[in-house]
Amino acid sequence: MSQPLPRRGRWRRRLDPPALVALVLGVAGVGYRLLLTLATVPPSNSDEATFGLAALHIAAGQEQPVFLYGQHYMGVLESYLAAPLLALFGPSWPVLRLPLLALYALFLWLIHRLTRRIGSPWFATLIVGLLALGSERVIRDQLTAVGGRPEGKVAVLLMLLVVVGLARGTLRLRRLAVGLFGLLAGVAVWSDWLLLPYVGAATLALLWAARRDLLGWAGVLLVAGFALGVSPMIAYYRTAGPGTDPLSVLQQVHDDLDPPLAQRFAGAVLEGVPLATGLCPVNGCSRWLEGFGLLYPVLLVIATVVAVVAYLRATGRAARVAPVVHLALVVGAALTLLSYIRTSVAATDPLANARYLALLQLSLPAVLWPLWQAAVAALQGTAGVFGRLAGTLAAAFLAALAVTASLITVLFITTGTAASRANERAARELADTLRATGPHEVYGTYWTCNRLIFNTDEEVACGVLDDELNPGNNRYPAYWDRVAVASRPGYVVETGSPQEQRLRQLLGERADASLISDAGEYRVYHPETPLRPWQ
Repeated sequence: MSQPLPRRGRWRRRLDPPALVALVLGVAGVGYRLLLTLATVPPSNSDEATFGLAALHIAAGQEQPVFLYGQHYMGVLESYLAAPLLALFGPSWPVLRLPLLALYALFLWLIHRLTRRIGSPWFATLIVGLLALGSERVIRDQLTAVGGRPEGKVAVLLMLLVVVGLARGTLRLRRLAVGLFGLLAGVAVWSDWLLLPYVGAATLALLWAARRDLLGWAGVLLVAGFALGVSPMIAYYRTAGPGTDPLSVLQQVHDDLDPPLAQRFAGAVLEGVPLATGLCPVNGCSRWLEGFGLLYPVLLVIATVVAVVAYLRATGRAARVAPVVHLALVVGAALTLLSYIRTSVAATDPLANARYLALLQLSLPAVLWPLWQAAVAALQGTAGVFGRLAGTLAAAFLAALAVTASLITVLFITTGTAASRANERAARELADTLRATGPHEVYGTYWTCNRLIFNTDEEVACGVLDDELNPGNNRYPAYWDRVAVASRPGYVVETGSPQEQRLRQLLGERADASLISDAGEYRVYHPETPLRPWQ
């Protein structure tokens, strides 16, 4: 007697070829980042260390911070995610970054699912392939704990998937799905205000997709979910002291510089966009790569026109949700870019501040979709003469994009990782030296202090001074207070830095006698008589 074949559950469903290729590319992207994470590449810094110190305090039950120490607008969700791991394994940069690696893997999976739903299977594979690559700027935004962007991108993609599911009727628990949307929106707003353009655009898409649902209990759950997600921020602002309300915080982060619009536009578009999208090395873009940045606003306009036309031609909410989501992604990218152009740092330091455009990765499916459609039509011979010409150019552009991103990734692997590891070894050598021989209370620069404190598991405390040896940006006052009461504090300075020159000037003839060690690129001074020139 023949035996019945076992039933195949859904979990055993075979992947189609596009999904299988996307899986391979995604695994390669995660594996590449895992190796970088284990090697602490890119190198750590004091901004990231502040998140790590917050995680240590959370793990020890000392504090439950809402915002990053010294700021009143950057949420510390990344610290809460890392706290259980740090409690188990102690302070370590790879351990601090592991939750971000998981968020990146989730980001790839979600953007693949969303792109398949609003585009096509092979186009989704292309998007995963491009996002699996990574220049130093892209990797730094994805793998260093500096707040907001890794978890924010996941939240936005989940919100848009909810919109697609509601419009197409594939979500059974519609009210709970709307509540989840609200929760994700609230968490995103608490985590990083840079997400507001995408959260707002996704909310408009939700209002279009489920406006009738929102008149009932679904609307109540939406508001309740948002209130729950943003509740840490609300509680903080209700109990915090003066000057920490949202308006005051916005005034604090606003600068008074006003460079010409042309300079801000050039810094944001010609430098920022190619850097944030992984097409340039971290030290700047060549002229021809700046051309992609100049094309980006044009691509946004084309994507808008294509989405509007697709919306008008489609009938029914299920068919129209794809162009609606495309429009939401275009609006999010446009508002993000415009917001960055308004800042002075877009002109004064575009290389260091291109991180503010990291969210543009979310809009890659919308920006490249018209090019993909044109290329496919040309290859299939379904377009006229002009269409074939445009499609050929679009295919060439997409190929050039993939090749350029690949070359920049290889350039980073071959030249950038060695410098990153050398920088990290120097910081580790300094921490080991001070931990073993002291002093355990020192003064240093901003970019030295919190990194040193995290590397020593708070055995060494460091107070921040500026180049003139005046008190600087001390995010966590307890460290400054500990150094302030030390009977004989030391100084950690970079060799040849303005801070060392000022220190040796103040020490005079005692300078050489006060120098107790050289640790990599750092020097440690330990004067016999305490030196606090600001007092």
